[in-house]
Amino acid sequence: MGETVVTLSLARRADHFPDRTAVVDSSEQRLSDPTETIHEDRVSYQELSTLAERIAERLAARGIAAGDTVCLVTRNRVVALALWFACRRLGATFAPISHLLTPASVKRPFDVLEPDLVVAEAAQRDLVRSIPFDRAVTLEALAETEGEPIDRNERSTDATPALALHGESGRPVASYSATAIERNCITGVVAWGLAANDVVPLPMPLSTADGLVRVALSVLYVGGTLLLDRAFDPGDATTAMVAADATLLIGRKRAIRDIAAESGFDNAVDSLERIICEGPIGDETTAAYRDRDVPVVPVYGRLECPTVMSGRFDSNRPRPNDSGGTGVGRPVPGCRARLVDDEGTALEGAADGKLQLSGPMLADGYVDSPDIDAADDRGRFVDGWFHTGDRFHRDEAGTYHLR
Repeated sequence: MGETVVTLSLARRADHFPDRTAVVDSSEQRLSDPTETIHEDRVSYQELSTLAERIAERLAARGIAAGDTVCLVTRNRVVALALWFACRRLGATFAPISHLLTPASVKRPFDVLEPDLVVAEAAQRDLVRSIPFDRAVTLEALAETEGEPIDRNERSTDATPALALHGESGRPVASYSATAIERNCITGVVAWGLAANDVVPLPMPLSTADGLVRVALSVLYVGGTLLLDRAFDPGDATTAMVAADATLLIGRKRAIRDIAAESGFDNAVDSLERIICEGPIGDETTAAYRDRDVPVVPVYGRLECPTVMSGRFDSNRPRPNDSGGTGVGRPVPGCRARLVDDEGTALEGAADGKLQLSGPMLADGYVDSPDIDAADDRGRFVDGWFHTGDRFHRDEAGTYHLR
């Protein structure tokens, strides 16, 4: 497959709106800072692009080139986003590793990734010691590396994965092409109206499919503003949402619920226009938002496809069409979904069965993990379809309900 210009290009966005705020980093400067203390470090698109270019030059000086794999072990940091774009500029695979893994489980993704370089923040030194890999560099040491000039235009080939993401236990590891990542970003535009004037907090780690792809990269794709904190804290989140006039909240049920329980919630919700919550969701999670006329819709995704299904917004009223309960909505545009029985026969109309998926936003497959491993609770990629193993009911209206 030939080389193509990647429209995920950060440099292009920096050229179009250099001074627009890309990220507001509200991380406390010191661990001793009290809760609900934020420090607004605003990073423009031009500044983020410049940082990505410098990191790409430093990676190149350390021998990273197209086809290589770079792992990152860190909490949510602006540099993590810059490293993703730096890898894009080099045509390398970016593989974020969760800092929440244990010394035992952190070895799992490295067993299959065999990275060419591991970058880690100093705070993760104990976890890094458990990695069975001897080519590691701290963020501080990388920053001190004398860079080498590279081609500024981000280019890649889909023959080389753009991104590799691991499951919660450290496995399996799924790989994504640049095209698949872009299609996932477009999902946010089509399904939820994600736009350049949106300000969106990030309550999930950047090492996860929903945190990195569904939220962070999608927000940057449309030129929006991402609210970033080193680690999620509901008090800090509400404070940051008030200060930045957050418009869209995308998160998991616990984060959505914890934010609603904060004393600053009433002020934080004033600017919110809509909420996307990992489903199925119940009334107890969404009542506080709906009482303030903020629509909440469910979304369903997987490691292998960050956004599979979503509820829909009624264009005439700020209410979701799909009620809570077990409903998670319908497949997003471009994602093909079908239910099959235990023999693998596709079921039509209202039915109960196992969910299978196909489409350009899915991962290419598992990295060096073609077989089923029950301990990993993984699915299968077979003949152009991903077999999730999840059971759903599809009602007469075409809405899917997770069993």
